[in-house]
Amino acid sequence: MAANAEPGVGAQQIIAADGSNWLSYGRTYDEQRHSPLAQITPENVGQLGLAWSADMDTARGQEATPLVIDGKIYLTTAWSKAKAYDAVSGKLLWEFDPKVPGETAVKACCDVVNRGMAAWGDKLYFGTLDGRLIALDRNTGKQVWSTVTVDQSKPYTITGAPRAMNGLIVIGNGGAEMGVRGYVTAYDAQTGKQVWRFYTVPDMPGKNDEEYLKKAETTWKGEWWKLGGGGTVWDAMAYDPELDLLYIGVGNGSPWNQAYRSPGGGDNLYLSSIVAIKAKTGEYAWHFQQTPGETWDFTATQHIILADLQIDGKPRKVLMQAPKNGFFYVIDRTNGKFISGNAYAPVNWAKGLDANGRPIENPEARYDLTGKPFISMPGAAGAHSWHPMAYDPAQRLVYIPAQFAAYPYFPEKDWKPQAVGFNTGVDSAASAMPAIKEARDAARAATTGAVVAWDPVAQKERWRIPFKGPWNGGMLATAGGLLFQGNATGTFAAYSSKDGKQLWSFPAQTGVVAAPITFKVGNDQYVAVLAGWGGVWPLATGILSDISGPTRNISRLLVFKLGGKAKLPDAPPFEERPLNPPPLVGTPATIAQGANLYGKYCTVCHGDAAIGGLLPDLRHSAMNTDYTAWQTVVHDGALVDNGMIGWSKYMTKEQIESIRHYVIKRAHEDKALEDKALATR
Repeated sequence: MAANAEPGVGAQQIIAADGSNWLSYGRTYDEQRHSPLAQITPENVGQLGLAWSADMDTARGQEATPLVIDGKIYLTTAWSKAKAYDAVSGKLLWEFDPKVPGETAVKACCDVVNRGMAAWGDKLYFGTLDGRLIALDRNTGKQVWSTVTVDQSKPYTITGAPRAMNGLIVIGNGGAEMGVRGYVTAYDAQTGKQVWRFYTVPDMPGKNDEEYLKKAETTWKGEWWKLGGGGTVWDAMAYDPELDLLYIGVGNGSPWNQAYRSPGGGDNLYLSSIVAIKAKTGEYAWHFQQTPGETWDFTATQHIILADLQIDGKPRKVLMQAPKNGFFYVIDRTNGKFISGNAYAPVNWAKGLDANGRPIENPEARYDLTGKPFISMPGAAGAHSWHPMAYDPAQRLVYIPAQFAAYPYFPEKDWKPQAVGFNTGVDSAASAMPAIKEARDAARAATTGAVVAWDPVAQKERWRIPFKGPWNGGMLATAGGLLFQGNATGTFAAYSSKDGKQLWSFPAQTGVVAAPITFKVGNDQYVAVLAGWGGVWPLATGILSDISGPTRNISRLLVFKLGGKAKLPDAPPFEERPLNPPPLVGTPATIAQGANLYGKYCTVCHGDAAIGGLLPDLRHSAMNTDYTAWQTVVHDGALVDNGMIGWSKYMTKEQIESIRHYVIKRAHEDKALEDKALATR
């Protein structure tokens, strides 16, 4: 296909972007997230002010990187909605709602988020949570075509941004926690017709025609295909137009626990791997596996950066990544050969990497083999999650939004897959945080975050910006010598890219997890970020969800320029409600059953140990006092449009009632801790 089939955005525009626009998820195909704009500098960044803001109509996590094309901003929001604004005035130009069914939320592991769009020709492309790829007319926001990219009867989702190249739109999917088989698909940008599909794990023996999948077969055991296998490509991609290679990051196994997924072990290709694909045809080129036989949710779906580095006095075309497992990798992107690697965060599941980049495992970490719990550093959230890094070629540093948090893996005995919810083979009820002050204090003290400035040639940290907790936002580096990032405390800040010194900050009133962008209209350089607290950390981590401070969701697009004078409305006050649970009447057996069911079905949205973060905290719910109200919502699905399905297909009324008694018990335990703390003040 032609490099650009029609006027508008094409390969040459993306490759040679001058900084005025932001045409692709990582700005350019190499995903460096570095802009050549330099009007805003360390000397004048103190004059940066809000130019305008726009409120979003979705109060869930906002993770998208906006695109900017010829003075207009295009973005996606939670629930897969799309919007366009005039980049100077902030005027809303159009909006598009694909009307994702509320019940789709139960298929999403990590909030109803969307990370952005691709642009090609005069169209925009984005995925929806329920698995569609949609093309919009860029000028009007009208749908041009839509295609379903997944089997919607299975727990697939799309949260990642597509990429555009060679007249193709490439999109992956998510759902490995639930039980699916991963792949990426390329569609014709004009028609939406499928051109190729690349599977990341093999089907059952005898059904794999491609040589790369036949090779992968030998690294799996048991009947993995019945469980899906996992390997979803839910986020990272990068593209080298000279080599015509598309690089994808492959996700975790399904289930996590390899004892159930592939009994007897094996590397389980191509889980937790970088895979290079010939972009025009979808043919396999090479792979590099970071975590063979993964069993910890150590995905390789984290941000991929391409760069040309001088290593040992020679120029090398490299691919760089800081995946969940805690090691920073530099790989030759022409052939997949390992160049170097080192831990960028505390790691206890492995003792290091061997000469080929294979981890030297700590045998105790293999909870799938020992049958014993293991507290891993990093944990399932990763030492780095989806939040984009940035690379500054002047400083020759990669800036990693790192997090330092452990996770207790309790192997689940006699695990069986379930129709809905997490299928990990890990016992979430057993690993729930106990209502013990000392245990909670220790966990909070050990859970932090930082921006790590990493030298990829020397494979060592140069400096860091410490934070109270994890889940801080993506990065932007500029030729002006600045580094921009929002964080979990509700601050958007600028730092010196040379040494990390904070030079400017703005109170965003909400946690910022998305990555910023910069662009130019007329004579003015702008910086923009989509703010809105959310994602799996505030949803699922319970007592650790507010470690950076009590943070709420106020979803807005914030746009800044030098001399900006706009103001945000005053932030609403926080409500601190004391716990006031109804009497505890559930029997120990009923409460134990409720704890087990809550761990299976509820933790991922309503928080570990029933301590809510982003969604309403069930310990405070008025429904705790009312059997009928609880059943109306949890059994019958009265709030399905909000994402809360009815569970009547999966649990009896008696089982649902046991969860209510568990929540009441948890509220009593936490009230006792609150009362004790007040008594000792």
